[in-house]
Amino acid sequence: MKQVLITGLLAFSGQLHAQSLQQKLQTAFNRLQQDSQCKYASVSLTVLDAKTGEQVFAANPDMGLAPGSTLKTVTSITAFYVLGKDFQFQTQLGYTGTLAADGTLNGDIIIKGGGDPTLGSWRYATTKEGYVLNTMVEAIKKAGIKKVNGKIIGDDGAFTHQSIPDGWIWQDLGTYYGAGIAGLCWRENQFDIALRTGSVGSPVGVAGTIPATNYLQYKSELTTGAAKTGDQAYPYQPGFGSKVMYLRGTYATDQTKKRISAAIPDPAYDAALRLNDTLKSIGISVTNEPASSTQLREKNLAVPASATALTTINSPELSKIVYWLNQKSVNLYAEQLLATISAKLGKSPATSDGVDAMQNFWEAKGIDHRSMNIYDGSGLSPQDRITTSTMAHILQVAHQEKWFTDFYESLPVYNDMKMKSGSISAVQAYAGFQANNGRQLCFSIMVNNYNGTGSGIREKMFRVLDVLKAP
Repeated sequence: MKQVLITGLLAFSGQLHAQSLQQKLQTAFNRLQQDSQCKYASVSLTVLDAKTGEQVFAANPDMGLAPGSTLKTVTSITAFYVLGKDFQFQTQLGYTGTLAADGTLNGDIIIKGGGDPTLGSWRYATTKEGYVLNTMVEAIKKAGIKKVNGKIIGDDGAFTHQSIPDGWIWQDLGTYYGAGIAGLCWRENQFDIALRTGSVGSPVGVAGTIPATNYLQYKSELTTGAAKTGDQAYPYQPGFGSKVMYLRGTYATDQTKKRISAAIPDPAYDAALRLNDTLKSIGISVTNEPASSTQLREKNLAVPASATALTTINSPELSKIVYWLNQKSVNLYAEQLLATISAKLGKSPATSDGVDAMQNFWEAKGIDHRSMNIYDGSGLSPQDRITTSTMAHILQVAHQEKWFTDFYESLPVYNDMKMKSGSISAVQAYAGFQANNGRQLCFSIMVNNYNGTGSGIREKMFRVLDVLKAP
C-alpha cells in the first residue's frame, strides 16, 4: 500500500507540474498574442514531449504559416532518413578522346557534377577551392596529360534545370542566399562584388569582384546611403543570354565591409574556368575556351560524356553538411538536398518533385501532406506554409533516431536554447528542443504579419520560450 501511495503521489506531482507548465505557457502565449506587435498577426505554438510525443501545449497548432528558415529542419530530417547520415555526393573528373604518347589529350576534360553543394566551399578543409583544384590538377598530371587539345567542360546535367524554386521573389535571385541549384555547384554558387562608396546620395561604383569575373559586366544603380541604414544593395541576375548584372538599392556610408555577395549565374562554367586557368598557370595549355553544359545546350551542341575517369571527389558526409546548413542557414544546401532526396525517392532531381517527394514521405509517416503547403526546402519562398503541429511532430520523430545527436548538434543556440530560427518579411519563427526538469521538449513557434521591429518580436517570443526552461 505504501508503494502504491508513493507511486500515486509521484504521478499526481507530475500531473501538477505538467499542468503548471501548460498554464504558464498559456499565460505567456496570451501575452504575446495580445501584444501590440501582434495586433494583426497570426501566432502559433506547439510543444510536445520529445520522448513520448505527448502534447504539452498547443495554440493554433493547425494554422498554416510561413516558417522562414525553420523549414530547413524538415528538409534536414528528411535527408537523414532518406539519404543516411554518412551519405556523400560525388563529383567525377574524366576526359574524352585519346591521349597521345607525348601527353597531348585530343579531347575534352569533363567535370561532371553530382549535386555536391560543398564543392569549392570554404567551410571544410577538403572542399576549399584551392584543395579541389589541386586534386584535379594532380589527377590530370598523374594521367600524363601535358596539353589539352580541346576544352574544360563543367557538366551540371545531373539535375534537371529548374534552378530556381517556385515562389522565390525576383529581388532575392541575384543575391548569394538566392543562388539557384545546379548539378555542378562551385564556391556555393556565389562570389563577392567590391564596392566604391562616396558621400551620401552619390553613386556607388564597382571596384572589382572576388574572384575575378571578367565574363560578366556590372551596371551599378546603387547610391550611398546615410549612416546606420545598412546594406540595402541587391544584385540582379543577368537575363537569358545577357552578361550584365545590375546593382540596385543603397549601401550605407559607414559600412566597413565595402562588398556584397552575389549568385554566380552559371557555376559549372565558373568551375571549368578556374580549372582552365589553373592548368595554364602550371604550363598545361588548353587550346579552346572553357564551357558549361548549359552553354553547349544553348548552342544545340551535345554534351560529351567522359570515356576515361581521372578521379572522384567526395563531399563531406551528410551529417557535416547539415551542420552548416542549419548553423548558417545555407539555402543552397537545403535546396540541393531536396533535389537529391527527390532523385533517391525515384523522382526527377528538381525542386517541385522534391517537394512532392518530401510531402509523400511524411504522409507515409502519418502527417497530412496538406499541412505542408511548401514550395522549396529552405523556407525562402514567402508562399511556404506549414503548421507548428507538423513541424513539432517531425522534430519529435527525429528525436527517436540514432542520428538524432548529429541533427541536434546542427541547431544553433539562441536565447540559450538549441533551435533553428526563421525570418523573412514580417515573419519570425523558431523550432527546436529544450529540457524542462529532466523532460526533453520539442517545439515550434511562428509569428506571421507582425508589425514593428524584428528585434522587438524576437524578445517577446523568447519570453514565451523561457517558460520551457527549468525554473
